[in-house]
This record gives sequence, C-alpha cells and structure tokens, in this order.
Amino acid sequence: MKKNRGWLEFTIPKELDGAFLQDILTGPMRISRRMIQKLTRSKGILYNGKPTFLKRQVKSGHVVQVATEVTTRQSLQPEQIPFPVLFEDDTILVVDKPSGINVHPIHPGQSGTLANGIAWHWQQQGLQLPVRPIHRLDRDTSGILIVGKSAYSHQHLDRQLREGQLDRVYVALVEGEPEEDTGTLKYPIGKNPRTPSKRKVREDGDPAVTHYKVLERLGPISLLELSLETGRTHQIRVHLAHFGYPVLGDRQYGKASPLIKRQALHALRLSFTHPGTGESMELEAPLPEDMQSAMERVRNL
Repeated sequence: MKKNRGWLEFTIPKELDGAFLQDILTGPMRISRRMIQKLTRSKGILYNGKPTFLKRQVKSGHVVQVATEVTTRQSLQPEQIPFPVLFEDDTILVVDKPSGINVHPIHPGQSGTLANGIAWHWQQQGLQLPVRPIHRLDRDTSGILIVGKSAYSHQHLDRQLREGQLDRVYVALVEGEPEEDTGTLKYPIGKNPRTPSKRKVREDGDPAVTHYKVLERLGPISLLELSLETGRTHQIRVHLAHFGYPVLGDRQYGKASPLIKRQALHALRLSFTHPGTGESMELEAPLPEDMQSAMERVRNL
C-alpha cells in the first residue's frame, strides 16, 4: 500500500483475486466502517481510477484508491500558542502538551486551547486541516499527545487505541510511599452522583485497570510509572486516590501542595504503529520542570 497525493493505493495481490471490495477496505487497507460510509458519500473510493461500489469483486493486479481525507473544513481559530513538537510528518503530529491548557475547546467559541495552537502551527505550513487528537489529556496534565493529520490516519490510530495496541505510559508524583514496588489497581470507576464532572470507585462502575511501578522513593512523596489497560476518565487520579496515594497537587481527588501548582501527572511515553509506514514507533516527552523542581525541593529537605 502506498500514498499518492492524498490517496492510498492498494494493488490487489493474487491471493485476494475475487474478494469483495468492502473486505479489501476493512481488511488489508484497515479502513473503518464509519470512514467507509463517509468516503462512499464523498466518492472517495475508486477502483482503477473510477467510482465503484462496495460489493464488486476485485481482480489481482487492479488498484483500489481511497482518499485519506473526507473534509478539509477547519472551524478553529488559529492562535500562536507554543508547544514542543516531538515528531511530525505528512501523516501525524506528536506534541508535548503543556499543563494548564485544554486539548480542545469544550464549548463553541472557546480559545486558548492546544488545538488552536496546532491550527496556527499548520497555518504556518500552508495547511488547513481539522485537528484530530487521538486521545485526551486533562487540562493540568502535561505530556505526549498524538494527532492525526488526515481522516485515515486518525481512524487507524483510533483503532490501535481501542484494540490496546497504542501503549501510553505516565509518570506521577504521589503523596507517601506505596509498600510494594510494583502492583496493579483494579477498581471499577463510575460517575460521582454528587459531582457529575468527577469520577469515583464504585461497584457498578466500568472495569478499570492501572499498573504501577515505584521509580523513586523520596519520603513524603514518590515517583511512579503508570500504564493503562483501560482508559476511563480520570482513571489514574481516581485509582491512586482510592489506593491511598493521591497524585501530588490534585485538588479534585487529593489536596493542593506547596511543591507544585497543579496535579503532578505527566504522559511520558507513547508506542504505536505508524499509520502510513507501518513502522513501530516509541516517543517520549521529558519530565517537565515543575515536577523536577518538586522532587529537588524534597531531596534538599
């Protein structure tokens, strides 16, 4: 499969001679059914360069073309908001999100978000693309975030996320020192009926699994590495608070701290398969200065 000016091209191999086009799209081309519906409406699927239908049978040596984009509309106002770029090509953008800003607007017309900054970043390259983050980070959580630069790359990475093939690793400073060096937290999470914007551990909640490893013990605080099997809202923060070691500075699930002005949670590392090349990638966002500073202050006590 190769990319050619906004189109993906797939030449039918001998072993798939006679297969249905729809099976080629969802199989080796890994196009989601939702995107296929959009492509069908926009005439974004071609067979040997001509519009076609999903139930046709294909022949070896023939070529299927799929548009990588179904819309180029951009509704965000570009704003010059600085953020480190960890990796970028014509398919994906990977950034180090600063703490203190939302990933995207939470209500119409909101500005000052990372998405506004990405729109500006692309505008400087002469690009006008919808901003499509693959996953989310809380406003006060810093760290690595991946964005698809086309509908195809977004749905490809979203599938990896849903199938557990996109691995996310976080680090957090927590209050206290867990007894065990490693462990797994399995607490179901649901909405807090008193405060709908918050979550809590509850028996009728959704299954949630977080693995932790203690990287450094500093007496009053510890540095933990955390990986997720599930992706519930506020999962790490809720799990650690229930475990008895809340994230340092987490005002929602713990308490404010003189060591740091926000929750000390950082998305450290991301592993995934590149949607264009098929290459295995692993990228890392360095530990932010405010978390390093908090650790240094404790070491110097």
